[in-house]
Amino acid sequence: MKKLGLAALLLLSTPFNSLAQSAEYQKTKKEKIEKGSVFTKIIQRELPATIVYEDSMIIAFVPLRKQAPVHFLIVPKKEIYTINDVSNDDIPVLGRMLTVAKILAAENGIAETGYRLSINTNEDAGQSVFHLHMHLLGGRKLGPMTDETK
Repeated sequence: MKKLGLAALLLLSTPFNSLAQSAEYQKTKKEKIEKGSVFTKIIQRELPATIVYEDSMIIAFVPLRKQAPVHFLIVPKKEIYTINDVSNDDIPVLGRMLTVAKILAAENGIAETGYRLSINTNEDAGQSVFHLHMHLLGGRKLGPMTDETK
């Protein structure tokens, strides 16, 4: 029991800085949120995009840097910064994002061969646009989700 108490004390006294976002990332994230999302500008037609789907809740378009033969960004029109900012009120829009992914996969001939859906959240996942969005990727065999050698 004494060993467990000491381990718990050490764990509680250890700083968790390694589990937090870096100061630089936090600063950049805050600045980008204050400036407004590039996706909001696309939704408001302030920036051009190749739109492949749109309804009252969702817009989907081709990203500037395609990572697969079929690559779309599926974006809620409601500005939600990260998946961590989702509330119960957002359940319909999250469901709609998945439904739109299914529709686009079928329309682009990848529903049966396979596709990947990905939502990046914060620093370790590489999120750089702070407006929730889902990547739909397909059209070829996709590599592993992460590099397991590191």
